[in-house]
Amino acid sequence: MPARPHIDFEALDVVKSIGPITLGEMDSIKLLNRIDTKYLTNEKVLVQVLEDALKHGYRILVAEGLRVSPYNSLYYDTPALKMFMDHHNRHLVRQKVRTRVYVSSGETFLEIKRKNNHGRTKKKRIVIAPELFQDFRADETAALYLAGHSWFTAGELLPQMETIFNRITLVNSAKTERLTIDSRLRFVNHTSGIDADLGDAVIIELKQDGRAPSEMKKILLDHRIKPIRVSKYCIGTTLTRPDVKSGRFKVKVRRIEKTLGYKISDI
Repeated sequence: MPARPHIDFEALDVVKSIGPITLGEMDSIKLLNRIDTKYLTNEKVLVQVLEDALKHGYRILVAEGLRVSPYNSLYYDTPALKMFMDHHNRHLVRQKVRTRVYVSSGETFLEIKRKNNHGRTKKKRIVIAPELFQDFRADETAALYLAGHSWFTAGELLPQMETIFNRITLVNSAKTERLTIDSRLRFVNHTSGIDADLGDAVIIELKQDGRAPSEMKKILLDHRIKPIRVSKYCIGTTLTRPDVKSGRFKVKVRRIEKTLGYKISDI
């Protein structure tokens, strides 16, 4: 598919005008009754959302001097893609294992995400050396951590699918909700060697205190941005592994294309 032009969000006046919040302040925000909801839009509409966020006093995370931070995640799975298939087959209790690097700082983590049958997700992680991002399995400390917090051992897993994206993080003035906004989403499959991207799609995740009203929900509704259940790992795998059963996620790809108004894949 032809490449789509992107908006340089770091250079936008509206992004520069949003008041900053530090990582230390962000870490102090505890959403004990947290509800997570994902939304899908495009970069042009996101500009309008950011303008409304500015008007309503939202603050933007500034890390390493950047308001738009590059992220890189590498998902691990079994050769048979058990974690992917658990999600595809609607298993309520499931896991994902990934390494993640915050590109601007170089901080690198091994992360295990566990979802329970109530739809709640818990994440455990440890710091690892940057050189272990592409393959942590031979590191004894990381392997023991995985074994202690996951159903899988390092020897069962392979580096499968890399996701590359930019992230904006917003917090409301009352500190009752956080918003992560991911754009320029790219996928690199370490098994098939196939690359893909989501054009100018934007995935927004709203993490809110369920006891507090959400101004952002109203903003998103005003711009006709609808909730969507979407996993970067599963969408990326669907786009880059034509040999794998993925009918359920192909429906998600079609919805993304409908929102964007153009095709992103021939699957």
